[in-house]
Amino acid sequence: MNNMIDIFLHIDKHLSLYMNEYGVFIYFILFVIVFCETGLVFMPFLPGDSLIFATGALAAAGSIKLLPIYLIFCVAAIAGDTVNYTIGHSLRNKVSARENIRFIKKEHLERTTNFFEKHGSATIILARFVPIIRTFAPFVAGVSTMPYRKFILYNVLGGLLWVSIALFAGFFFGNIPIVKDNFSIVVLGIVVVSLLPIVFAYFKNKIATNKN
Repeated sequence: MNNMIDIFLHIDKHLSLYMNEYGVFIYFILFVIVFCETGLVFMPFLPGDSLIFATGALAAAGSIKLLPIYLIFCVAAIAGDTVNYTIGHSLRNKVSARENIRFIKKEHLERTTNFFEKHGSATIILARFVPIIRTFAPFVAGVSTMPYRKFILYNVLGGLLWVSIALFAGFFFGNIPIVKDNFSIVVLGIVVVSLLPIVFAYFKNKIATNKN
């Protein structure tokens, strides 16, 4: 557990070491991580935002090529959501019957369902920027009656926006001295900002409930 936290907080240093160790194979590893976070509903804990941001910073330093990794991340994000949608669609009867599904936490599923009901189809785009919700949103879309044609449109738009913002933010700002010297704080800041919509929605619902 401590190792996971250390990797998460100092992902820039660990990523740099992995690049030196694995060479061009690192492109495949990065693809798998982003694909698994977006495509496998039981892996919402993977550090998508901070990983892409850190990779952007390393691209600016010349440690990795920007265009190839940009395309790799986009494909991974879009393909991952597509697989997740398909899994949700195949399990929709079990979810509708409220059966227990191994590896899927009910609270995460319920939180995402509420988010989906509030924001509709736009959830597929908005959820890209919210940890955990990001992983469950395409699954819930598959469980619901959302047509695949509509889903794939929002999926592509959301994937391109997410990767572009996170990667190029890292590329342009990741090597600024104050950011580089306080990378763990920046990573935590990314997480906090990403979770703000959930916190805001929670307190808004709580206030509304108390009024009623």
